[in-house]
Amino acid sequence: MITLKGIAKRFANGTEALRDLSFSIAEGEFVSLLGPSGCGKSTALRLVAGLLEPDAGHTHFARGRPEIGFVFQEPTLMPWANALTNVRLPLDLKHLARSDGNARAASALKRVGLTGFEHAYPRELSGGMKMRVSLARALAAQPKLLLLDEPFAALDEITRNALGDDLLRLWKEDGLTVLFVTHSVSESSFLSQRVLVMTLRPGRIAEDIALPFGRSNRLSSATIEAQREISNALNTVIAA
Repeated sequence: MITLKGIAKRFANGTEALRDLSFSIAEGEFVSLLGPSGCGKSTALRLVAGLLEPDAGHTHFARGRPEIGFVFQEPTLMPWANALTNVRLPLDLKHLARSDGNARAASALKRVGLTGFEHAYPRELSGGMKMRVSLARALAAQPKLLLLDEPFAALDEITRNALGDDLLRLWKEDGLTVLFVTHSVSESSFLSQRVLVMTLRPGRIAEDIALPFGRSNRLSSATIEAQREISNALNTVIAA
């Protein structure tokens, strides 16, 4: 679906975030970007989304830029709007009829387990519920490519695992292509088909790790072996 080739990005303050970043993602893949803090993971995600432009290199979509859903690290909800209105936002921006937008927003909230909370305001929701609203908002636009920037980082482990399970279900149900930024080895080992391990800044891909099938749960031998392989690659990057 997407190929990044020779991407470089330096910010106005002189920080060189990325240098010669190259990777491809096939349609329907679930790929995680993993690396040390500050290695350029979020910058790479924003380049894919078109929120930033590279200084060098290019991004190519095989069939043209698809509909993209983006879930940020913070829920970024409008505090004055209820859950339904927050989820409907991308549909309002597309000038979809209000009745159709409400129906799609309500359906998206149902899919993330928030039926009955359509009229709740962000201040009335837990951190996990706010993130579910953010995920529903991304899904309401019916994306083909879903980008997630450490969306579960601030959540407790139980909530984090539940949301991870839901994300896998939604990925399979919708045939999504997912690029998931994380700093968690355990999270990437269970969720992903591939893990791209990035170097220290300026970031590029140090290892492209294809993970085996059979990771039926977070404690399976296949998942633990995947964690070991990813940890070894990450430790090598940090020690370099």
